[in-house]
Amino acid sequence: MCLTCALLLAACGGGTTGASDPDPTEGRLQIVTTVAPITSITSNVVGDLADVTGIVPEGTNSHTFEPSPSVAEVLSRADVVFINGLMLEEPTKNLAERNLKDGGELVELGNLTIGEDEYLYDFSFPRDEGKPNPHLWTDPTLVRRYAEIIKDTVSERDPDNAGAYAANFEAFSSRIDEFDEAMRTSFATVPRDDRKLLTYHDAWAYFAQTYDWTVVGAIQVSDFEDPTPREVADLIDQVRAEDVKAIFGSEVFPSPVLEQIGRETGIRYVDVLRDDDLPGRPGDPEHSWMGLMRFDFVTMVESLGGDASALKAFDVSDVAPDVAHYPQ
Repeated sequence: MCLTCALLLAACGGGTTGASDPDPTEGRLQIVTTVAPITSITSNVVGDLADVTGIVPEGTNSHTFEPSPSVAEVLSRADVVFINGLMLEEPTKNLAERNLKDGGELVELGNLTIGEDEYLYDFSFPRDEGKPNPHLWTDPTLVRRYAEIIKDTVSERDPDNAGAYAANFEAFSSRIDEFDEAMRTSFATVPRDDRKLLTYHDAWAYFAQTYDWTVVGAIQVSDFEDPTPREVADLIDQVRAEDVKAIFGSEVFPSPVLEQIGRETGIRYVDVLRDDDLPGRPGDPEHSWMGLMRFDFVTMVESLGGDASALKAFDVSDVAPDVAHYPQ
């Protein structure tokens, strides 16, 4: 699958389409997405029947990402803009709302997947600030609903291909069932009391609730600054009290604070987790939402002394043909 980013030359295209050439996008559904996992999920539903453009570069802090003015033109051509919602991409949402063409649609997947009574709040997303944890895509059972919403939306706009979208969704849904089974098999090799996560950023709240893990804490507080010395001391005390077996950092956002906690507690520091940066390169089988999640879950299981062979054997390649992309 080729995930494009409208902010990069690769997505903007190195060449131009001649005035006399037919527009290869004419008559095709134009879809814009935000973070890479949503781009990947969307691509698995629409396959090669529509054009998908992701606008948030991988490895970018999606909470603070400010789209450049050039993104407005990309958004203005979209029939549908799929965003995560739950207040994750407010600058992008605002830009989309100002630039959507007549008949264009903005779809907030997270808001349609869970209700307010299901919102989770935590260290990085405190309730008193009003922003719930938005990371639903780390829970495959919720991603199935994302894919269903995408399928229903594109089928309504492109009824001629509704059957194909439905078939892609069913294949993707079946793959999620298989993934869920592989996850539970591997997680069962880690004692329940050891399934504890202290991370750089709390992307795992919904996942933990579904799969019976415990989020001990997260270093990145709600203003995206480092925690105070008092907060760090409290986390060190909590890590020791709860006998945490590993501390998980981010490959994209290294955390000296987590390293400090690891040194002071003598606990292994693993700094390779990813929230929304897909592994590999575009076109690689693992460069997908499932590839991202498998990488993280294998890392968690093995770092805690478990057996991740069921996850390693799982096929993370896409279920639908590649999405076609054209110069923007």
